[in-house]
Amino acid sequence: MCKYYWPILGLCLCVLSAEMWYWVFLWCLFSSLFVHSTVGLLMCVTLQRHKRGRLITLVLISVGFLASLTGGVITSAAVAGVYRVAGKDMAPLEALVFGVGQNAFTVIISFSRILATL
Repeated sequence: MCKYYWPILGLCLCVLSAEMWYWVFLWCLFSSLFVHSTVGLLMCVTLQRHKRGRLITLVLISVGFLASLTGGVITSAAVAGVYRVAGKDMAPLEALVFGVGQNAFTVIISFSRILATL
C-alpha cells in the first residue's frame, strides 16, 4: 500500500523497501547527467580551437560519468541497506535529497582536492 502520495502526473509514487536504492540511484543519475552535460558543454566551448579538444571532452565526460554511476550504485545500495535494517520506509523527497546530495558531495570533494588543483 502506498504510504506517501506525490501528485506528479496523478501517479502515486511510494518508495518501498525493495526499490529504495533504485529511486535514490535515479535521482543521483539525473543530477549527475545534468552536471556532466553542463561541464561537457563548457569544455566543448572552451576547447573548440584545440586540435583534439572534442576527443578530450568525450573521453573525460564519459569516464567521469561512468565513475559517477558506479559510485552512485554503491552508495545508493548502502543508504537503502541502512533504511532496510532500520525498518523504515523512504519518502520520495528523501530519495531526492539522498540522490542529489550524493552528487553534490562528489562535486565538493572533487573541487576541494588541493593537489589536483595545483
